[in-house]
Amino acid sequence: MSHHRILSLWFPRMGAERLSRRARGTLDPPLAIVAERGNAHVLVSLSHSAQKAGLRRGQGLRDAQAICPELRVVQHDPQAEAAFLAALGRWAGKFSPWVAQEPPAALLLDLTGCAHLFGGEEALLLEIGQDCHRQGLTVRAGIADTVGAAWALARFSGTRPGSERSGDAIDQEAPATRARAVRRRAWERGGSAVPALPGPRPGSPDAGRIAPPGGTAAAIAALPVAALRLDPETVSALSRLGLRRVRDLSAQPRGALARRFGHALIRRLDQALGIEPEPVSPSRPGGHFAVRLTLPDPIGLESDLLAAIDRLLPPLCARLHAAGHSARRLRLCCQRSDGTAEHIELGLARPAHEPDRLRPLLKMKLAGMDAGFGIDMIRLEAHVTEPARAQQHSGHAEALADATMRRGPNRTDLDDLLGRLGARIGLGAITRRHSADSHIPEKSIRVMAAADGLDREDAGFTAGPRNARPLLLWPPEAVNAPCRPALSTRFGWRGRQLEPSALIGPERIAPEWWLDDPAWRSGVRDYWCVTCLEGDRLWLFYAHGATLSQGWFCQGSFA
Repeated sequence: MSHHRILSLWFPRMGAERLSRRARGTLDPPLAIVAERGNAHVLVSLSHSAQKAGLRRGQGLRDAQAICPELRVVQHDPQAEAAFLAALGRWAGKFSPWVAQEPPAALLLDLTGCAHLFGGEEALLLEIGQDCHRQGLTVRAGIADTVGAAWALARFSGTRPGSERSGDAIDQEAPATRARAVRRRAWERGGSAVPALPGPRPGSPDAGRIAPPGGTAAAIAALPVAALRLDPETVSALSRLGLRRVRDLSAQPRGALARRFGHALIRRLDQALGIEPEPVSPSRPGGHFAVRLTLPDPIGLESDLLAAIDRLLPPLCARLHAAGHSARRLRLCCQRSDGTAEHIELGLARPAHEPDRLRPLLKMKLAGMDAGFGIDMIRLEAHVTEPARAQQHSGHAEALADATMRRGPNRTDLDDLLGRLGARIGLGAITRRHSADSHIPEKSIRVMAAADGLDREDAGFTAGPRNARPLLLWPPEAVNAPCRPALSTRFGWRGRQLEPSALIGPERIAPEWWLDDPAWRSGVRDYWCVTCLEGDRLWLFYAHGATLSQGWFCQGSFA
């Protein structure tokens, strides 16, 4: 019987080591990546030296700076970390062609039939550790028959389940108090002020854990229940009941566990043990359209940035044109000399791949850019693209007609106008009226973004109703007139007495029987265009009555 072999690679310090690995061989001050969580700044990634100083992930920034005053803080950059994880995925392709990303800091590889090419699974893990050590990355790895078991071994192998006792347990003290207590005990014993924390170092042989083929259940039996990828609430509830290890769950009746904790717990246990399959879905490569310019000296002037964009746009547009794509959204990333980055997002009303149309829009976005201490790398990416639509070239007669009427399929002035306005206030803030597929007057028009549907032939210009509709529409207002289908010689509306001079109609409109619209519970309506001697031209209807009483109402005005 053949077994799948799954490798899980976890980079626990990827966010911090992505930046600190550049400073190898020099002083390595404690580094922390900070993100905003619930209106508070917390640590989301730590370097090895920061962890040795007693800091932990999830800790508040102020508490961390009080414990470690020399802490270097960098703002979290999800886009840069996602790009770095994608680069690690391409590196992992040397070990297996079946690589899947597991954001934010892990990879999954299907090693079935691949490990023997590297001398076995132990030799493969050793090579992975050496590669990561050369790049300054900490890695933890696990190999098993299932995705869940490999994930568990990579993260929890060698750890002990947490305690749920109440009282004076040391793990229930405040984190800052525990950190000071550790330092105090070290000083009293004459040791170093900051003891080294346990854990794998880059390239350490202990960074990998291997479950033998067919031995997945025994390999994960002693791991904490958190290794089954359960939410913290479920882990805490299981621990209070004394179910702290995977083997404790395996010995329990499945029906009782499902009734109390839900089917998600049973599913995670079955996935880890291989009862329920969980295949590795590799990341789809897809088209990638990006260009980069590295500068010898930092720049900060807008004219210099424009010159760099002029060098980047032609090759990017050439790649798009060669692949038959057009850019719908562009991202301009400017890397500062201090390691931080500035990102600019640009949306287009209609996909384009012409430099002359993209440059003015990017120029408008540069005004609000903060260059900081200077920009030494610029990257331009078309991260959202669409297939380019072929346009039929016009003959002399059609070109003359287009120039005369200022319209035609090759016209781009409206697209450029929407693009310039969208660069300032956002494309979503520019709306237009679009014909809707409904015979109900108030539902025949819908509001949508002006850029939506511009690349289609109809562009929203559908045939409207056969009869004219008023310029202004409002909710039906009661009209003081006799309750009969024929309009009287005089009627009252909004405190005025009006006399009709001409009537056009009726136009009968029935409600949508498949919808229960409270505004149309008056039943079938007969609409009239009424011109009054006083100059008003109103849109009146007579409701025949259904669940509501019948009568005359005014719903709009033609002028």
